[in-house]
Amino acid sequence: MLTCTACGQGQAEGAGGDGKPQVIAAFYPLQWLSERVAGPDATVVTLTKPGVEPHDLELTPRQAATLGRADLTVYIKGVQPALDEAVEHNAPKTAFDVATAVQTLPASGDAHAHEDEAGQAGHAPTAMEAHDHEDEAVAYDPHLWLDPSRFATVATRLGERLAAADPPHAKAYKDRAAAVSAELTTLDGELRKGLGTCSARAVVTSHAAFGYLTGRYGLEQIGISGIDPDSEPSPARLAEVSRLARQEKVTTIFTEALVSPKVAEVLASEVGAKTAVLDPLESKPASGDYLSAMRANLTTLRSALGCT
Repeated sequence: MLTCTACGQGQAEGAGGDGKPQVIAAFYPLQWLSERVAGPDATVVTLTKPGVEPHDLELTPRQAATLGRADLTVYIKGVQPALDEAVEHNAPKTAFDVATAVQTLPASGDAHAHEDEAGQAGHAPTAMEAHDHEDEAVAYDPHLWLDPSRFATVATRLGERLAAADPPHAKAYKDRAAAVSAELTTLDGELRKGLGTCSARAVVTSHAAFGYLTGRYGLEQIGISGIDPDSEPSPARLAEVSRLARQEKVTTIFTEALVSPKVAEVLASEVGAKTAVLDPLESKPASGDYLSAMRANLTTLRSALGCT
């Protein structure tokens, strides 16, 4: 197994030979978190190349078999169906579905309507919710990394999983997990403060990827498409989003780097709004990392929503 994270899918083709525990991260935000928690004690590789939509991941038989040789596979069930199937057959006992570490939101994408204090705090799901994760891979919104408070909980759990997989370095994993959790908590505070004084609260997005972010900070997501970025909005949905955008006096329609902006651009022209890019962090940003990209999102949102 190659160790260069820039090698993308190809890096998960063979078994590692450096003697360190091998961690496979499904796509960028999980790669970033895994690298921060693993530090120098484990080798982290990713399955998804930069610039590739994670939902479109396909695995070769050899890559699927590699999961069985890894010490830990970090993924979110429901994002990448090909990986879900490979985990079930090759790594059922060594995979960490991070969605089981926090309370998830419904797949409707309407986080504003469903968020509560328990959800904001990022508590673990009930037994029934965990069962739902196993049987209905798309019954919840998987974009949980866009809430730093939930992602901080995932960091702690990941530290525990790595400590169990590699006891000689258990303290180091847990210490690094605590450090990155603290960074994410700081980021959460910045977002809460920065988005707490906005004159507008509606966020119109290309697809409903931002429910955790909007729900956490008291905003309201209006997704043109649903959870799946490849889904096409119906004419009725476009008419409804147009109506809501006018009603809420929306000045910005948000697009994404990995999703075609055409529908959003037409909608923006129709309602007299401009467009701006809001990064769902499904792929590695062109520059910086998870933390800097989330802070760039904060700046973008503050400008669009008239925050003081």
